[in-house]
Amino acid sequence: MTQLPAHRPGLAAWLFDRPILILTLTTAFWGGNVVAGKLAIGHIDPYALTILRWIGALLLVLPFALGQLRRDAAVFVKSLPLLLVYGAVGYTTFNVLLYVSVYFTSGVNASIEQVAVNIFVMLGNFIIFRVRVRALQLLGVALTIAGVAITATHGELTRLLELDVNFGDALVILACVAYAGYSLALRYRPPMGWMSFLVGTFLGAILAGFAYQATLGGGLGQFAAALPHITPQGWIIVVYVLVFPSVFSQMLYVRGVELIGPNRASLFINLIPLFGTLGSVVVLGERFELFHLVAGTLIVAGIVLAEWTARRQHNWVSAQRK
Repeated sequence: MTQLPAHRPGLAAWLFDRPILILTLTTAFWGGNVVAGKLAIGHIDPYALTILRWIGALLLVLPFALGQLRRDAAVFVKSLPLLLVYGAVGYTTFNVLLYVSVYFTSGVNASIEQVAVNIFVMLGNFIIFRVRVRALQLLGVALTIAGVAITATHGELTRLLELDVNFGDALVILACVAYAGYSLALRYRPPMGWMSFLVGTFLGAILAGFAYQATLGGGLGQFAAALPHITPQGWIIVVYVLVFPSVFSQMLYVRGVELIGPNRASLFINLIPLFGTLGSVVVLGERFELFHLVAGTLIVAGIVLAEWTARRQHNWVSAQRK
């Protein structure tokens, strides 16, 4: 009897079992999202960019998701309100705040400040779910907070005492609060395929996009009026953000959280400054200031310390269970 060759998983299956690679790719695409938002100024309205991004993402995923949606129909319908909230908060609210923020602050600042997501996730896990954090992890978080504060105040920490923080930097911090809430809520992600999950959350993102356009963006008529004025560069930006930060990053981040949990997965968001800063300096030609170097050093030290402590704790718990 001839033995069949061993089955070799495809590239997607191989990738989906490697959380470090998954989450690194996720943050690389998100770092590019900051650059894209800055490049969009003068070429496409931020609210139009948000709406077109999620409509395009839905149209891209939907043909491949139909079979999975049929299998997940019952749980999809039951969980649709939660899915819409995921999309409205984690996708649209975050990105609207980010795209508007870069009108008032630099791409480098917006990149570095996104490490606040990890801080808020850890705080939320402790306050809401009583997930314990070790002293060294807290020290790592403190170093990261110091780095974010230095960036937000452009190296002048005394501005915090005067509440003199750039409006754009404040919007980035608010965006981080929104995404941290989304990350924490993924604990309750319904049991369905990732394509079904994306369809539901993209619907929520689209509805929220129109809501922001109606309330903050000058009305729904303004969206239609803005379409003819989108430049070729604006359309290229739409294609980039709908394929990479929207579809690929959201899919990979959900998988990363599933593999290693929100605390450790959110640590990788701290790589956004690396990719976003490189893109801002190389593509946008922004200056890299001394306070960016100081902030980046503190943030990296905080990440390494927090992740090292988290891994030690994870390995210790695993050993106790054996």
